Amino acid sequence: MHKLGHTRSSSQRDHLLQTPDSFVRSLLPGLMKGAAVVHISPVAGAAFTQYTVELEAGGTLAPASTQRFVYVLSDEVELTSEAVKHSLGVGGYAYLPPNSGLTLAARTAARIAVIEKQYQPLEKVAAPELIVCREADAAATALNGDPDLQVRALLPDSPSFDFAVNTMTYQPGASLSQVEMHVMEHGLLMLEGGGIYRLGDAWYPVTAGDFIWMAPFCPQWFGAIGRQPAKYLIYKDWNRHPLG
Repeated sequence: MHKLGHTRSSSQRDHLLQTPDSFVRSLLPGLMKGAAVVHISPVAGAAFTQYTVELEAGGTLAPASTQRFVYVLSDEVELTSEAVKHSLGVGGYAYLPPNSGLTLAARTAARIAVIEKQYQPLEKVAAPELIVCREADAAATALNGDPDLQVRALLPDSPSFDFAVNTMTYQPGASLSQVEMHVMEHGLLMLEGGGIYRLGDAWYPVTAGDFIWMAPFCPQWFGAIGRQPAKYLIYKDWNRHPLG
């Protein structure tokens, strides 16, 4: 039921919290038999675009001219071209280089997190190639030695990549060891559980399905609350000089 204009969603100068009750579906060029929830894009000040695609059975998302990262949230999709075919189940992900020519297709209804960004090349560094993998195959490491906070890096630690994507899993009661404030911007999708996020000078309860954007130098901190672990998928720009 609509609660007379109430929402946890908030849009501020240096951060945004977008909750499912305020999602608006839209159509995008190249998206057939599906809809997209655009979470953040350059029109809001970000240097990347992130959205969730909701595909119907038989739905497709056409190839992009930009680099693209995809993470399967529900069911299964296929990455296809004339020469390539890969299946991705829940927790499967792929990095698609610019102009990869790969289409995303769903046999049954599926949901996918999508991140797109113009690639920033580095002189004498080869551009990255196609990656298809599963989150479960990425090694988990304890953040700052805390066994209750595990990070999985989904992209290689290589200067070829100009962004990174990780999952972070917090056991109940675990938290970041400090309030972070840095040059990187983030796009964050809550996958499981919930907790409290500090963004700027505001404190927000967050739960699975929420999206957060953090601008560069936005003060940020998270603590997990509840009886189940909290987990999110997080993007950050990486391996490039701030001057571009």
